[in-house]
Amino acid sequence: MMQPTQTPWFLYMIECHDGSIYTGIAIDVASRFQAHARGKGAKYTRSHKPRELLLAVRYPNRSIAARAEYEFKRLSAKDKRRWITTGTELAVAQQDPLEE
Repeated sequence: MMQPTQTPWFLYMIECHDGSIYTGIAIDVASRFQAHARGKGAKYTRSHKPRELLLAVRYPNRSIAARAEYEFKRLSAKDKRRWITTGTELAVAQQDPLEE
């Protein structure tokens, strides 16, 4: 039996004008960045205007991308910047236990 094709999700990081880093997940990162830039994205980016997209990392599905987002948000600011510089994946790609 073939498994249905999953839509990849992306963990993305945006640097805001105040130097802070906003992190989120999306299927279409370019569209999501534009929504943030127009003030239609997250509440955080309405008061911390986005400056640039720093990095987007592809994950096989929403579940794994959300776990990576959770792990990233737990890092210190210094470790977040180091992680962005190296572009290392946080979550190991694995089959989502809900799909078994």
